[in-house]
Amino acid sequence: DVTVLQAGSSFFKIIGLSTRDFPPVPSAEGKFSYSIDQGVFREMLRKTFYAVSQDETRRVLNGVLMAFKEGKLTMVATDGRRLSLVEQEIEFPDEAEVEMILPLKAVSELMRVLGSEGNLKIYSQKNQAVFEFGDIMISSKLIDGVYPNYRQVIPAASDERVVVGRSALLSALRRVSVVTTDKSNSTKLTFSANQLVINSNTPDIGEGRDTVPIKYAGKEISIVFNPEYLMDPLKNIDDDEIFVELNDGHSPALIKCSIPFIYVLMPLRIN
Repeated sequence: DVTVLQAGSSFFKIIGLSTRDFPPVPSAEGKFSYSIDQGVFREMLRKTFYAVSQDETRRVLNGVLMAFKEGKLTMVATDGRRLSLVEQEIEFPDEAEVEMILPLKAVSELMRVLGSEGNLKIYSQKNQAVFEFGDIMISSKLIDGVYPNYRQVIPAASDERVVVGRSALLSALRRVSVVTTDKSNSTKLTFSANQLVINSNTPDIGEGRDTVPIKYAGKEISIVFNPEYLMDPLKNIDDDEIFVELNDGHSPALIKCSIPFIYVLMPLRIN
C-alpha cells in the first residue's frame, strides 16, 4: 500500500503495510468489566511497578499482578528480593473474580497516559486486557502463567514497629548511598531508642553515615539493605510518616503507610 503526500513543491510517497497484515483492533468488551477511577488506578501502578522482576527467565514476575477478588483489586509486583502490594475496594460480582498479569510495558504506558480523575473501564478477555478511558483505548496481551503465592512471603506479625519521617529517611539514604557501588551496594541501618543510624562503608571509596530521628522504644536492631530497594517505595509514597516493622536483622522487614500498602524487603547477608 502506498500513501502520497503533496503540499506546494513538496512531494512524498510512503510505502506502508497492507491492512491485511495489521493485527485486528480489539473491541472494548469482554466477559467481565471493572470500573475504577483513573487516578486511583495510576497510583496503584505507581506503588508497585518498581518491584517487577527484570529476569526474563522468570516470565510470570515480569509484570504486575492484578487480582480482582473478594470485592477489591489487589496489585502485586515482586522480583524475589522485595515485594510491593496495594489494595483498593471496588464493586464487581463474585463470578467476575479473576487474576491478570499485566506486562511492564503496558504498565508504563498506562502510567504515562492515565489522568488524575475520570472513569477507567477494564475489560477482561481470554488472553488480554483492554483499558478504556475518555477517547483512549489501550489493549495488552497478558503474561501467561500462574503468579506465585505472594501472601506466604508477607510476615504475619512483627515484634517491633518504628515510625519515621518518609522524606527525612529518603534524604539520608540518598546521601549515604553516594559511597556505594554496583558491586558493593549495601547500607546498614541500626534502630535504637528514638534514633536510626544509617551507614555505608565501601572499600576503596569511603564511608558515609547519617542519623534520622524516629519514634521507637524497642530493642536495638541492625539490618542491612540494598539502599536502592529501600528508596524505591519511599519515592512513590506520599505520606509524611511511614511505619517500618521488624523482627530482627535477618528476617524480612515491612514498610507500611496510611493506605492499604505493604512493601516487603529481604535483608542482605554480609559476610
